[in-house]
Amino acid sequence: MDLAAIVRIAFRALTRNKLRSTLTMLGIIIGVGAVIAMVAVGQGANEQMQERIASMGTNMLFVMAGSHQQGAVRLGWGQTKTLTIADADAIAKQIPTVAAVSPGAEVSKQVIFGGNNWGTQINGVGPDYFGVRNWSFAEGGPFSEQAVRMDENVAILGQTVVANLFPGIDPLGQTIRIGNLPFTVIGTLQPRGQSGMGHDQDDVVYIPITTLQKKITGQDWLQWIVVSAISKQATATAQQQITALLHQRHRIPPGQPDDFAVRNMADIEQIANAAGTIMTILLGSIASVSLLVGGIGIMNIMLVSVTERTREIGIRMAVGATEEDVQSQFLVEAVVLSALGGLVGVFFGVACSWLISALAKWQVDVSSVAVIGALVFSGAIGIFFGFYPARKAARLDPIEALRYE
Repeated sequence: MDLAAIVRIAFRALTRNKLRSTLTMLGIIIGVGAVIAMVAVGQGANEQMQERIASMGTNMLFVMAGSHQQGAVRLGWGQTKTLTIADADAIAKQIPTVAAVSPGAEVSKQVIFGGNNWGTQINGVGPDYFGVRNWSFAEGGPFSEQAVRMDENVAILGQTVVANLFPGIDPLGQTIRIGNLPFTVIGTLQPRGQSGMGHDQDDVVYIPITTLQKKITGQDWLQWIVVSAISKQATATAQQQITALLHQRHRIPPGQPDDFAVRNMADIEQIANAAGTIMTILLGSIASVSLLVGGIGIMNIMLVSVTERTREIGIRMAVGATEEDVQSQFLVEAVVLSALGGLVGVFFGVACSWLISALAKWQVDVSSVAVIGALVFSGAIGIFFGFYPARKAARLDPIEALRYE
């Protein structure tokens, strides 16, 4: 028999028991749909994480003050007092792979406007900070180099601060108080949302670094320096050059621990991407278990079908059907069941992905690779779990099959 004839007979055999065939396909439908939906959720989460990391800055390197040990007490990162504005200036002037640099320090303070107040983070930065972070303005613009040199009382607000201090009011040009000091609002930033670490990037006030050091904290050291390399490919070279320069400036002997740390955002991006890929594979693997369950269901139903159609098999063999014909017939029926279930499962999985995105507000990405993979896997499930029932049917003794009641 040719393949077309075998497929026609398979369809006729399956449509004789429509409900049973539908219920058998249900396991494959759910399995394929679950694989597609879970992979879509995993890839969407991975892409969202990459976007949040990218939002932290363009080609960015993060130089942090190091840890510090006093006797038996070891303090965490950001505790050393050796990182200075002079270090930031040296990085900007002496390292050719660096495009822009901004020194930074931070402190938590209460910010007041009229009858409203809000506890937030005050960041002292340089004018290049917003370019390094690739952060655009909703209103106004950054402060100038002169504002840093003159320790001016100017401030730039994140949108969370704007929402809590200026409900229904344009903040531009208004005067806020940080502690007892008045600051003029010269700009507001576009919303950024949460960082990859879950921190609200909009809950912040930016002021000139010198203003923070001289008028608020009284500290002349930095907690961090943000650096933008000239390209993404140059970040590794810039990291090495910054490390070598700070070793020289801080007079750190070979073999001694650093009093700073340089973090490359490209490395963090790779780590996050690897973690996202693992999560996607894990979700897809868990969902694939339901495909295996569906395959077991196909095998059970096909065994029942072989038993019910034993006399039919005997008649076919008596009129000339070979073992290969019988085996092909039942194997094709199993593959048709799994393939139809796979096709319906694709639509079910895409619909579930859209539903998850709409209800949970999660970013999802329906992957064509996952769709094709799920279809191929469902077909393979039909072949694998249909082989034993088909082989059992083909090995029936024709005489015994004809006597079967």
